[in-house]
Amino acid sequence: MYPFLRMFKSMFTARKAPQLDLLETHISHHMCWPWDIDFWMELNNGRTLTLYDLGRLPAGQRAGMYGPMRDNKWGMTVAGTCIRYRQRVRMFDKVEIRTRMLGWDKRFFYMDQSMWKTNGACSSHAVLRMALTDKNGIVDPQKLMDCLKPGAESPDLSDWVQKWIEAEDQRPWPPVKTD
Repeated sequence: MYPFLRMFKSMFTARKAPQLDLLETHISHHMCWPWDIDFWMELNNGRTLTLYDLGRLPAGQRAGMYGPMRDNKWGMTVAGTCIRYRQRVRMFDKVEIRTRMLGWDKRFFYMDQSMWKTNGACSSHAVLRMALTDKNGIVDPQKLMDCLKPGAESPDLSDWVQKWIEAEDQRPWPPVKTD
């Protein structure tokens, strides 16, 4: 089940935090609970993505994204994720999630999230592309940026992010069905 109570707490806490520029880093703290683990007694890979939600949504709130989204009847959806797992997170481990916007293009926002253990080790790192949507499909992210910071331009995306975007553009959709 989705951790609605944890999300409510994260959003409530973010509401009281200072406003954040869209390109600044939002930091949140979480714990790996017994219902977050898998058979190997560590943070489940799917739950890792859910915990990243608990960092990403409050970051958007602090950046002021949700007012213009509500006013324009826009939604936001994850359109792709590239994640790397490196350190195990065990039950009752505390982690820090760092969330920041990398930039945007004509179709997507690109966001960077990392999870850090209390010993300073990076447990996982994810890059997401997020689509701003309305009833007609994908909305140019610049429209939201113009609401938040008129005239803002995206920072240059790093080479490895550009290569990920290129690789995703070459990936067939829908995928080939296999027997």
